[in-house]
Amino acid sequence: MYPMLLTPAMHTRVWGGRKLESSLNKALPTPEPYGESWEMHDTATVANGPYAGKTLGALLAEHGAALIGDASNPNEGFPLLLKFLDANAWLSVQVHPDDALAEKLEGEPRGKTEAWIVLAADAGAKLALGVKEGVTREQMAAAITANTLQDLMRMVDVQAGDVVYLDAGTVHALGPGVLVYEIQQSSDQTYRLYDWGRMGLDGKPRALHIDKGLQAAKLDLRPDVRHMSDKEPVFAGPYFETRLHRLLGETVGLDTGGRRFHVLSVIRGAASVSAGGEQLQISVGQSVLIPAAVGAYKLAGTAEVLRSNQPG
Repeated sequence: MYPMLLTPAMHTRVWGGRKLESSLNKALPTPEPYGESWEMHDTATVANGPYAGKTLGALLAEHGAALIGDASNPNEGFPLLLKFLDANAWLSVQVHPDDALAEKLEGEPRGKTEAWIVLAADAGAKLALGVKEGVTREQMAAAITANTLQDLMRMVDVQAGDVVYLDAGTVHALGPGVLVYEIQQSSDQTYRLYDWGRMGLDGKPRALHIDKGLQAAKLDLRPDVRHMSDKEPVFAGPYFETRLHRLLGETVGLDTGGRRFHVLSVIRGAASVSAGGEQLQISVGQSVLIPAAVGAYKLAGTAEVLRSNQPG
């Protein structure tokens, strides 16, 4: 096991743009709008060392706890999913089930609690974070039918450096002009409630999941937006923790403890990761998986680096 530079899986989206390339230095293979870069997931590929060319899913099947630690079942895939998102238009208004509802409705082991860090935001950029106080499921259903659900949503202004934690069940949407780091439970279980009346990239309306979405929605959830700091964890919840390392030329010693993987993403500047006598250089937009078995390693450079891992 060694620090693994990751080649993400890129996904086109009707709401996407080109900032994954212009702001995060990711090569976009076609002229289509790209909305998601899945940095750490079973589909991401290792770019360096003896395992270059292998997917994380294949390595997980081979190495299990040495890769992800003993906090998760390797048969259920990577427990966390890390993405960069480029919202050039409104994402659908959506909601994710919690663990219990994901098991009940889909037979899946995980729901989807997630969190966002706004890396860049155009003037006037907004997020939809929960419904307004007093809104009922019946009102939501009627508004979806009438194409007016946006009138019931709680719209919040955001700027670069803002962060928000989204418990499963939060009705939400990313607005135009934001570039986001997203850490989440590894689940793509999304119930789309409303899609602004638009067509998908295939020219057809995208499917809505109104019945399941209204079951999953927790209408009292209206998350706060706060600003990121390197003095305390950016997020600290039951599924993941995220910290910001703001490096000014110094070296920081870190340790997986042999029990939890870490994933590092550079959002400004350049850094190096050293472990076992080997050194890896990383720059803006790149992510590195530190397998649990690596143990102690060093992070150095002049950079801002986000580190996410499971708690404990």
